[in-house]
Amino acid sequence: MSRITDVFKPGYKALIAYLTIGYPSIEATQKAVSILSRSGCDIIELGIPFSDPLADGVTIQKASYNALQQGVTPQACLEVAYQLRQRMATPLIFMGYYNPILSFGLDSFCQASAKAGIDGLIIPDLPPEEGGELEASARKFKLNLIYLLAPTSTEERVGMIAKRSQGFIYLVSLTGVTGARQTLPPELEDFVKRVRQKAKQPLCVGFGISTPEQAKRVATVADGIIVGSRLIQLMEQNSTLSSLKAFTVSLREALS
Repeated sequence: MSRITDVFKPGYKALIAYLTIGYPSIEATQKAVSILSRSGCDIIELGIPFSDPLADGVTIQKASYNALQQGVTPQACLEVAYQLRQRMATPLIFMGYYNPILSFGLDSFCQASAKAGIDGLIIPDLPPEEGGELEASARKFKLNLIYLLAPTSTEERVGMIAKRSQGFIYLVSLTGVTGARQTLPPELEDFVKRVRQKAKQPLCVGFGISTPEQAKRVATVADGIIVGSRLIQLMEQNSTLSSLKAFTVSLREALS
């Protein structure tokens, strides 16, 4: 068992939040994570800024770019994670792209992440066919390596990830990039049910969720929801983070 798997109790719907480390500042990230944790978030993804975030839409791309301009490095992200872990028990996941981790060294990065209090990794540009080395390093340091599935994933890919993803499986609600959207695709429920036939892990849906109503709909079929772009937009709109807190509370209520 891990802090991540402990979240998923029978019938309980997990609320997972994403923030880019260092946007709009390191201090704002730390404050926002604390608010999210106290307002009902069960797991928090900490985004490691990267120059070419292929899976991310405009909001997270901009956040990543700005964080890089401020000099936020993987080492700085490790330090932020360590500071957060000292004051909270909420599971923390690094979400980042493969190149910076490879440059850091797979074993070295996983060891440093574990020491910092990180519980898992999500690497959106790492296909399972190429994930063996990182899986081995993650396993060595007791980190959950979480894989993604998209609606276009083949049955073979679904089966492979059902065997190898740890903690939960990240279901991308639609083809395309991250970003808050007005509507979710009508075939979402069928996609979740298709994966459920092969996977024993909890299934969490991300990409596009931006309202309590959407969260409630997803929770009828999935075990958790993942929200990122909308949270970053709220941080931009209100530096006191009161809107971030109110929105997070509204999501938790919708899931409950």
